[in-house]
Amino acid sequence: MARAQTNQISPSIIQELQSLTSRAYSQVYRGSHRQELTGLIKFYAWDLPQVIRATWVYTAIATGLFILGGLIGWWCAWKDPSFLPLVMPQELIEKVRDKRELWMGSILGSEPLAASGIMINNMVVSFRVVAGGISAGAFTVYALFFNGLMIGGAATLVAQHSLAYPFWAFVFPHGSLELPAIFLAGGAGLLIAKGILWPGQYRRRDALKIYGAQAAQLVMGIVPMLFVAGLIEGFFSPQEVIPGIFKYLVGSIIFVLLILYCLRKPTKNKDL
Repeated sequence: MARAQTNQISPSIIQELQSLTSRAYSQVYRGSHRQELTGLIKFYAWDLPQVIRATWVYTAIATGLFILGGLIGWWCAWKDPSFLPLVMPQELIEKVRDKRELWMGSILGSEPLAASGIMINNMVVSFRVVAGGISAGAFTVYALFFNGLMIGGAATLVAQHSLAYPFWAFVFPHGSLELPAIFLAGGAGLLIAKGILWPGQYRRRDALKIYGAQAAQLVMGIVPMLFVAGLIEGFFSPQEVIPGIFKYLVGSIIFVLLILYCLRKPTKNKDL
């Protein structure tokens, strides 16, 4: 086709060569795209659950750090009200304390914008937790613990003003995905930290490649989780017309489905 265009051969011949070239391009690259799609489906269907199970110890440690922070935050906020301003914005504290209102109502009326903002914020937080592994895990540990402090402080604040039921009804639906995603991000950060601090039988460079590859797979897993969690938090969780008990039920179902997905194992005759 290039020779024909250069030598200014008949337009009808050039048109026919263009058609043949387009068809050839489709034939060459269609198989490649199909293989990429098949590989992506296989990853989310089988490989990701396997990686989650293989690295569960690191996710468990990340979860433990978050829970520890939550318990300390709850205890400190319950014993000393002056602790809350250290972990929560003052305007949110005043809204709950003085008006007996939760802050989630601000989402209503701007759901699409809120949902996109929530997704971006959650992904930024998660990626920071993962990247914290480069600091030998110091920032990862700090981020998990501090986020636990904030949740613990918030839980105490709403409990002291009889708003615990609507607060957790709001958190349950999206939190059933959002919190596990953050814990997986923490596990990914700790994997990177292990490659730096305890390479074991590997050279440190090789250990970073091995554990970094596992961390990257976990990151690929948490992105869709945070995307769905953002949609739920923006469009479902803050809706006051939805009964709280239904929100608890939805959150519980989502969490059970997530556990079943993580336990999913490939069968010998699976066909993708």
